[in-house]
Amino acid sequence: MTGLLAPPEDARALRKLADSPPPRTPRATSPWRRTGRIGLYLVLIVAAAGLFAPFIWMITSSLKTSNEVFSIPVTWVPEIFVWNNYVEIWTKSDMLTWLRNTLFLSVVVTFLQVLTGSFAAYGFARIRFPGRDALFLVYIGTIAVPWQSYMIPQFILLSELKVSNTLWAIVLLQAFGAFGVFLMKQFYETIPEDLSEAARLDGLSEYGIWRRIMLPLSIPALASLALLTFVNTWNDYLGPLIYLRNPDLWTIQLGLKSFVSSLYDTNYALLFAGLVISVIPIAIIFLLGQKYFVEGIATSGMKG
Repeated sequence: MTGLLAPPEDARALRKLADSPPPRTPRATSPWRRTGRIGLYLVLIVAAAGLFAPFIWMITSSLKTSNEVFSIPVTWVPEIFVWNNYVEIWTKSDMLTWLRNTLFLSVVVTFLQVLTGSFAAYGFARIRFPGRDALFLVYIGTIAVPWQSYMIPQFILLSELKVSNTLWAIVLLQAFGAFGVFLMKQFYETIPEDLSEAARLDGLSEYGIWRRIMLPLSIPALASLALLTFVNTWNDYLGPLIYLRNPDLWTIQLGLKSFVSSLYDTNYALLFAGLVISVIPIAIIFLLGQKYFVEGIATSGMKG
């Protein structure tokens, strides 16, 4: 009888094979479904080409002569690649100063918005106090108020504080953001409350819970907020235009605007070269953080 019994290894293999579901038979794709899928891919390709066309034209225009930029018919590929445009942009402008000022503002504002937004969002999401929901609605309602409506009082206030015409004026304006609080609060609400309760029982303070539990678990949302804030600060034009009157404080947006003047005789080839340089940091950041950005946006509106 013992010779007829299967070894334990064979018995486990047979049991695993019996418990596994039967292999699925691939369904045949109908011609209509295959045609619809091909049509969808073609539509997506055309839409992607339409979105990338302005960027491609900007890059090729930065390698043309100034007269060839707006030639008719439009030439997508320049006859002669003028690589010297990227050399002249550094010699005929203060590009390095513009980039340094823009990078300083973008990094400082992004750090402060992530810090203040995540900290305030924790209070709205986890701490119960009278009037919390009403205060949150009022604070989030400021998103709908256009900046132009309170731009003048804000300018007067910063002038009285003696910070106008300094980089710190832009930092004070953008260090706090209602959108960041809203985004982080929505993400915090997806984290189980049991984690916070267990940490309180272990003697951890609210600050410790925020720093040691909530922040590590909310990296996708933090990355999304950081990416959006960095891009908005980098591309901001109206704020620096109002507060930064000293050319040594200009950002990349104000500096490139100076090309459209009699000073440089509106050399659009150099202007497009500067635009390409200004887009490179944003493109690099998007490529490095797109995974966390998509994950953070996708999960910030989910509960449970």
